[in-house]
Amino acid sequence: MAGTLWFQTAVLLCFLRGALGAGARLYTEEDPLVILSSSSLKPTVSNSSSAWLVQFYSSWCGHCIQYSSTWKALAQDVKDWDQAIGVAVLDCAQEENFDVCKEYGIHFYPTFRYFRAHGRPDDQGTTYRGADREIQTVRQLMVNFLQNHTKLDWPDLCPPLEPYSSAELLPLLGQRSDHYTAVIIEEPDSYVGREVILDLLQYSGVVVRRALAADRPLLDTLGVTAFPSAYLLLPNGTHTQLAVQKRLRFFFSSLLRLLPGVQRRARRGGGGDGGHTGALTGRPSSEAWRDFDSSQVYLADLESALHYLLRVELATHSTLEGEELKTFKDFVTIVAKLYPGGGSVVKLMDTLLEWLLSLPLDRIPYQAVLDLVDNKMRISGVFLGAELRWVGCQGSRVGLRGYPCSLWTLFHVLTVQHDAMPNALENTALEDEAAPVLQVMRRYIRTFFGCEQCGRHFEQAAADSLHRVQSREQQIVWLWNQHNMVNNRLAGSLSEDPLFPKAPWPSPALCASCHEEKDGVHVWNQENVLSFLRKHYGAGNLSPKYSVTPQHLPAPPAPPSRPQEDRLGGGRGGRAGAGGGGGAGGEKQPEKTRGAEEQPAAPQQVERTAVQEAAGLSGGAGPAGGAGPAGGAGPAGGAGPAGGAGRGGVWALALGFNSVDMSLCVLLYVCSCLFLMLLFFFFRVRSRRWKLRHNRPFV
Repeated sequence: MAGTLWFQTAVLLCFLRGALGAGARLYTEEDPLVILSSSSLKPTVSNSSSAWLVQFYSSWCGHCIQYSSTWKALAQDVKDWDQAIGVAVLDCAQEENFDVCKEYGIHFYPTFRYFRAHGRPDDQGTTYRGADREIQTVRQLMVNFLQNHTKLDWPDLCPPLEPYSSAELLPLLGQRSDHYTAVIIEEPDSYVGREVILDLLQYSGVVVRRALAADRPLLDTLGVTAFPSAYLLLPNGTHTQLAVQKRLRFFFSSLLRLLPGVQRRARRGGGGDGGHTGALTGRPSSEAWRDFDSSQVYLADLESALHYLLRVELATHSTLEGEELKTFKDFVTIVAKLYPGGGSVVKLMDTLLEWLLSLPLDRIPYQAVLDLVDNKMRISGVFLGAELRWVGCQGSRVGLRGYPCSLWTLFHVLTVQHDAMPNALENTALEDEAAPVLQVMRRYIRTFFGCEQCGRHFEQAAADSLHRVQSREQQIVWLWNQHNMVNNRLAGSLSEDPLFPKAPWPSPALCASCHEEKDGVHVWNQENVLSFLRKHYGAGNLSPKYSVTPQHLPAPPAPPSRPQEDRLGGGRGGRAGAGGGGGAGGEKQPEKTRGAEEQPAAPQQVERTAVQEAAGLSGGAGPAGGAGPAGGAGPAGGAGPAGGAGRGGVWALALGFNSVDMSLCVLLYVCSCLFLMLLFFFFRVRSRRWKLRHNRPFV
C-alpha cells in the first residue's frame, strides 16, 4: 500500500513538473531564432529556400534548460547566416506539439535535426548524434551540412563555399568593380574563410571568396606568407593585404563590415529593401554632413541630448509632481555633479538643481523649468544651445540615430565620470545607491522616455540584472553590455542606419585588445574593455568641435576706472569666481572642466552670440569671493546662497511666472506705493485744513 502511494505521488509530481515546465518557456521572441509549433514546422522547413537546424526540446528537461544558454549563444553567433541556414526550436512539452514530435520520431531531448533546403514535405531531417554540442562544433557542422547540398538543392542566397583557384582569382587583379572582393587564404582544415563568407552574407558592397594555402601561384603573386590572411581587391582596381591584429574570424568579419560603402541589407521578413532606400540614396536633409572621428566623444552630442530632453521630451508633461518630479530632480543632480563639459551647461544644471532643491512645492509647471532653461531671468553664464547638432550621433538621414544615440552616450559619460569622481554625489539623495547613474537612468527612461517599447525592454533588463551591480566599475560595464545587447537585437531592423551598422562595440579597429577567442567563439576581455571605456568616455576625450555652447563662462564686465586706492580696497574678495560673479577687482579665473584639462574655447562667433544671450547682472561675490554654486554666478545677480540676492526671483518661476510677469509685478507694486503715498498726503493736507478751519481759540 505504501509502495503504491509512493508511486502515485511520484507520477503526480512528474506530471505537475512537466505541466509547470511547459508553461515556462526557455526561448522567447527576443532571442535570435525561430520558435516553431505544430502548425508552423512543416511550412517552415519544407521546400524552404534555406536550410534549417531545429532543436526539439522539452521545457521540463534539465539538460535542455542548462543547454538553452548555449543554444541562444549559437543562434546569436550565426544570426547573419539565416538566409543560408536558420536556427529554430520546438518545445515538445507543449500539449499542442505532442503529435508533431511523435510524427517526427522525437524520443529524447534535446534532439537536433538538419533540414535541407528545398526539401520534400515528408522529409523528417537528419539527426545529429554527436556528443560534442559546443558552439564551435555545431557551427562547423552547419558549414559542413551546407556544403553537402548539391547544385540542385543549394540554398538560394547562400554564396559558394568551395575554394577558388589562382586561375579564377588572379585575373581579377587590376580590374575595376562596383564592390570589394575579399579573398581569405587559409589552410584546408580551416573554417575561417567559410564562416566569414556567411558572416557577410547580409551585407552589400563586398564579396568574399576563399582560397587554399597550397595554391603556390596565388601566394607568390600576392606575397601572402601567414594564414589565415585576407587580401582585398578594391573597386578602383587596386589591391592590398588586409591588416588585422589578430587572425580570427571576428576580426576579419568586423573589418570587412566597416569598409566604406559596405551596408547591411534588410533582414529577411523585416520589411524588404524598401526600408533603407532613403538612407542608401543619400541625405535628403539640407543639413550638411559633419566630419567626425569615431574615436572621440563630441560635446555637441551631449548638449543636443540635453536640449532635446529638457525642451522637447520633458515638454509632454505639463506639470511635474510626485514620482515625475523626484525623477527629474535626480536626473538634474547627476548631470550637475558629473557632467564633464564644464562652462555654461554645468552652470545651467547647477542653477536648476539649486532651484529645484529650494522649492517648497510638491508640484511645479513645466513652463517654469523651460523658462529657467531658456534663461528668461537673464542669469549670467547660464546657456544651453537651442538646436540639434548631432556629430558622432548623426545619421545618414533624418530619423536615424540622433537622440537615442546621444542619450546612450550621455549616460556612458556619466558612469565613467562617477568612477573618476567617486565623491561627487556626496550629500545628495543618491550617495547611498550602489549604481546611482544606472538607477536614475532606469527611472528616467521609465518615466519620460518617449519610446514606450524601448522603455519596457530597458526596464526588463534592469529588473533582471541591475541588482548585481555593486561597484562603479560594474556600473560602467553593465551599461556597455546592455547597449551591445540592444544593438544585437536591433541589427537589421528598419531603425538601423545602413551607414552605421549595429555591430558589437568597440570594434577591433578601436580596441583590438578587447577581443579574444575561446574555443572558436568570440569573447570580450572585460578588463581591457573597462580600460577602453574609461578612456573613451573620459573627460579628456571630449571634443568641443561643433559645440554651440561656450566651454568657458563669460567674464564679468570691466569695472569703471577708479582711483588706485579704490581698486586696491575692492580686491579683498580675492580671485573672482568663474562665470561673472566674484568680487570687484578680482582677477578673472576661467572655469576649468571638472576632472579634465581645460577645454579650448568655442568659435568666436558662437562665443559672442552666447555671451549676448547669457550677459546680465553680475552682482556681488558669494562666500570667499566665489560666486554661487560650483563657482558660478548665483541666480538673478550673481550672488550665491550666502549673498542672498536674487534667489527669490528664480524661485518665483515655480509659480509659473516669467521675467515679463515679474517686471509687471514690480511695476504694479511701485504704482501701488505711489498711489498710497498720494492718498496719504491728500488726507493729511485735508485734515490739516479742516483743523485750521474749525479751530477755536480759548477764551
